[in-house]
Amino acid sequence: MSHNLRIFLFIIVLTVISLYISLPSNIPIHLSLFGKQINQEILVPSFDVTIFGKRIQKEFKLKKGLDIQGGMQVVLKAKMNEIAAEDRETAIESAKEVILRRVDLYGINEPSVITSKMGEEYRLLIDLPGVSDPNQALQLVGTTAQLDFRLQNLDLATPEATYSAIAFFNQFERTNLTGKQLKRALVQFDPQTNEPVIALEFDDEGRKLFGELTKQNVGKVLAIFLDDMPIAMPKINSAILDGRAIMTGGFDLEEAKQTAIQLNAGALPIPIEIIEQRQLGASLGQAAVEKSVIAGLIGIGLVMIFMILLYGWKGLIADLALLVYGILTIAVYKVIGVTLTLPGIAGMLLTIGMAVDANILIFERMKEELRLGKPWKRAMELGFGRAWDSIKDANIATIMTALVLINPLDFSFLNTSGMVKGFGVTLFIGVLLGLFTGVVVTRTLMRVFLKDPGGSK
Repeated sequence: MSHNLRIFLFIIVLTVISLYISLPSNIPIHLSLFGKQINQEILVPSFDVTIFGKRIQKEFKLKKGLDIQGGMQVVLKAKMNEIAAEDRETAIESAKEVILRRVDLYGINEPSVITSKMGEEYRLLIDLPGVSDPNQALQLVGTTAQLDFRLQNLDLATPEATYSAIAFFNQFERTNLTGKQLKRALVQFDPQTNEPVIALEFDDEGRKLFGELTKQNVGKVLAIFLDDMPIAMPKINSAILDGRAIMTGGFDLEEAKQTAIQLNAGALPIPIEIIEQRQLGASLGQAAVEKSVIAGLIGIGLVMIFMILLYGWKGLIADLALLVYGILTIAVYKVIGVTLTLPGIAGMLLTIGMAVDANILIFERMKEELRLGKPWKRAMELGFGRAWDSIKDANIATIMTALVLINPLDFSFLNTSGMVKGFGVTLFIGVLLGLFTGVVVTRTLMRVFLKDPGGSK
């Protein structure tokens, strides 16, 4: 089997799998067969297999943002009366972290949590796509984080604890030490290894409780739970009587920062008051989506007709590659969980044009080589090879722009908006897939199906 044929078969298999994933989650079928009405709903797609006794289940659903599916928008006021002025910025960031963790736990798509300060008043503006129940919104964001320390008791261990997270967590017993006695958690660096560590500082009451716990339970695990979920499980190596502990664990800097924020969420509990809560309907978003899809389909159709009229069979192959691109794109969105918003749809439509643009550069370079008298097959290979530099440079520039919009490192001086990030994510994915389909897929299809008009392949 030739190299080109192997790549062609790979493209077919990849496209078929992606097409299955890209299908809607349910397809209604209404047929009239021999006078009998058939109403059926096909549920697709899902992935459910058992490997080495472990069940792996995945449902491929296209996530929708607040502007498309609607949801709740909640404005909270943080009561800072009992928080020291120097700790208030940390407290509001900790509250933001806890809320984000909670909504992620409930599977909320692309939540947005923004902090703001108006005079001496601190507020949190929260968007919750897909949430329609006000009580659920209150449960997600309206309660203060609860941090507590729990001691492992191996006498409570059961055989199921090896496989069940719930059974494992039930081994830990509550103590009297809670986040109320934890003054703060700070990221520091071990002077010997230069690795990030987390320093814990307790108040007077916490110093006594922590001292007794560590003195009587050396060698045991003292886990830290936030809202009944473990965030750290340090082992007690020695008695600590001064209320100052160092928690190690091979953290990298980002992990240490995130853990410290979560610890401070319990160490600096902020009473939160909901001052505004409103339901956002999806009718406007749905109408905008339908118009965007119609406009996109019209644009794609015109582009495909243009490619066929201008380049003939080569244009038809480019159109087939464009269809493969569309199927792969939707499949990737579902697999990695991209949340689709109106700006995201705009980014996707933009990359469709860029995917075709790569083919135009290749075909025009191919024309130039043919005018120079090169054999057809040689001209095709040179067209792909010499157009690559232009395609690569243009797409690298776009990828860099998309990364600035996504802001993966959360730089404060760059964008932090979820909507803009959605545009950046779809743009980034689209450029990468466009490179694949515009170069690899188109080239393979041309090598397999096109022949020199003069007769030689």
